[in-house]
Parts: sequence; C-alpha cells; structure tokens
Amino acid sequence: MIENLPNWLNILFLIVTAFTLIIFYIANGKPKRLILILIGWTILHSLLSYNGFFLNTQTIPPRFTFVLLPPTILIIYGLNRKSRIWLYENKNLEVSTLLHTIRIFIEIILYYLFLNKMIPELMTFEGRNFDIFAGITAFIIGMLFILGKINDQILLFWNFIGLALILLILTNGILSSELPFQLFAFEQPNRAITYFPYALLPAVIVPIVIYSHISDILVLLHRRK
Repeated sequence: MIENLPNWLNILFLIVTAFTLIIFYIANGKPKRLILILIGWTILHSLLSYNGFFLNTQTIPPRFTFVLLPPTILIIYGLNRKSRIWLYENKNLEVSTLLHTIRIFIEIILYYLFLNKMIPELMTFEGRNFDIFAGITAFIIGMLFILGKINDQILLFWNFIGLALILLILTNGILSSELPFQLFAFEQPNRAITYFPYALLPAVIVPIVIYSHISDILVLLHRRK
C-alpha cells in the first residue's frame, strides 16, 4: 500500500469499488456468473497488487498487460449476439446511468493521489481529466430519464460523451505510467495504479464504466429500431 496516505482515502476507494460491483450487478439483470467472475478478478488483483506484483514496471511484456488485456477480452465477449439479447431483455438503463455517479468520488480520490505525488496533475480535474463532468451529470440525467423528462436520444448522446471522457483519461493514465511506452508526466508519473487498492481502478472500475456505456448505447440503438 502507499505510505502516508490517509486511511479514509483507501477506505473510500474500496467502498466505491464495492458499490460499483453491486450497482453493475443490479443494472445488468443480476447475472450471477458474471458477478462471480468480477469478484474473483477483484480479489486476484487485490492480492497481486498488495504483494507488489505490479511494482516492477520494466518487464517485457509489461505486467500491466495483465490488468488491461483480460477485461478487454471480457468486454468484447460480453457484446456478442447472445449477450446482447440478454442486455436487450434485462438491462436497466436508469440504474446503469446512475452507476456513473461513482466518477465524482473517483475524481476526489485522484486529486488526493495527485497531492501525494502518486499521479500527475493531468489525471485530475485540474489537468486533462474532464471525467468529473460525467459523474456530476449522471445523477441529473438519470433522474430526468426516470421521470420521463428526457428521451432515449439525449441519453444516447450523453453515453457517447461519457464513453469518450473515460477513454481519454484511460489513455492519459496509461501513457503517464512508468511503463516502457510512457510518453509524458515523467516528473510525476502515474504510480498509484501499481499499488493496492488503486490497481483496481484500471482492472475493475474503468472496464465496468466502459462496458456500461457501450452496452447502454447498444440497448438504446436497439430500442430505436
């Protein structure tokens, strides 16, 4: 774990991670097999990061590949025809939209990590990270959608914007990490993601956010037919 960080920050992050898993489970029709896979994946990465597995950032291929590649494969698999049919029948768009409110707390956590010199400023809302916009608007958009004040088209547009924002911060986070392909933030690189519990951000939370946007977009496009 990162030394000198306040305990409340670690606890807050773990609560946000647990909340993300629970809301994701509810929003996607309570898929038991998928949630068991995600819980197992969370436990695995917790153990690996707690024991310093990701601290060696100079291996070839980078150990960080183990963080990104399996969720990418799972997302692609989760969008196959059979999975899409499940989504069309069981997806709760209202809950899935409200899930993105977690991004407000993630932005607060990232800012404190920056103050503790564990991530670069560009990963915060004072830099190139505009993801807090998605977090703040998620509750507003979600409630308006529940009340029938906005239609599918507006929610679809919001999801495209939210997806672009999370992909932007993901790219900045990877390219500012101490990896062989680091491109910027050499003076204060992204070190937090190699430590427990913050390794769960790219391993668990970000993939869930990305999948939620993509799956919601697919459901909304399907409803337009």
